[in-house]
Amino acid sequence: MKFSLLRTAGCALLALGAAALAAPAPAAAQAPAKLRIVVFGFPSLGAFMPPVIKAKKLDEANGLDIEFVERPPDAYTTQFNSGEFKLGGSAALLTVGLADARGIKVKYLFNLFDFWGAVVTSRPDVKTLKDLEGKDLAAARSTTNYVMFEFFAKKMGADVSKIQVVNTAPPGLVGYAIADRAAAVQLWEPAYTLLKTKKPLIQLLDTNVDKTWKDFAGDNRIPYLGVAAHTDWIEQNPTLVPKLYATYKAAGEFIAKNPAEAAELIAPKSTPEDKAALVSLIKANDRLGMNVVSAADVRKQIEAVYKAGIDVGYLKAQPSADTIYEKSMK
Repeated sequence: MKFSLLRTAGCALLALGAAALAAPAPAAAQAPAKLRIVVFGFPSLGAFMPPVIKAKKLDEANGLDIEFVERPPDAYTTQFNSGEFKLGGSAALLTVGLADARGIKVKYLFNLFDFWGAVVTSRPDVKTLKDLEGKDLAAARSTTNYVMFEFFAKKMGADVSKIQVVNTAPPGLVGYAIADRAAAVQLWEPAYTLLKTKKPLIQLLDTNVDKTWKDFAGDNRIPYLGVAAHTDWIEQNPTLVPKLYATYKAAGEFIAKNPAEAAELIAPKSTPEDKAALVSLIKANDRLGMNVVSAADVRKQIEAVYKAGIDVGYLKAQPSADTIYEKSMK
């Protein structure tokens, strides 16, 4: 009887062992998808969210492993348009439109920041944009922000062709303004806020943006800078687009809710005064214009920006509707 029980127990153990061997092994955790995104260097809006994304591991939380690579505007445009980088995180709308005009198939996936630009001066004889005629202006000429300046200057009656533009990369614009090396400097956030902490008496010229845009587009909103991708990459990686959007969306929400911590991550080498100014900039959000939204949700406004590019001759024709990503981000 005892032998029979032992034999039965032994058979049961053998059966359990065989079942364990036959059962499939637990699936290994899926490795995050590796992405390389080209962006402008600091201070620029394209460099605003990447340090937050990496420090808070927001890419990992969405199944991604993003490498952000910094380039100045001219190199950014060349390397993104050539396909060396399939993803661009400093994708200004008119740059996307120009790529389309050159036969490069790209799409604006989602917006990160709405437009705000400024022209500053320390010269007492420069009081309006028209006063810049016959003088020099330091600017990052290849950027959408500069082209939009041309649009608003033209609407205010200034002849931009009579302004001598000194082309420089965004990081150099603050230096030009501090040293008063040009009659005026055209820049945007966060460069403007950082400049004001160092040179608080510098003057901001009126560009009449709100009224001019309302009259031109029938809207107050100007989508400006976001994330774009080559169409072939999108077709090969359709499931990664919503994950990328979710990553940036989370970064925007973190920055808005934690401005002090975000400022430390965005500008770790800056002075306490600079960081305090960034905190104020984030809290107000009027000039920063942080607004993470899918391209499909602002199609009408994007098309108005394209029309502004045509108005100043930057674009010859309205870019294809295919440049605006239409699928859901969910």
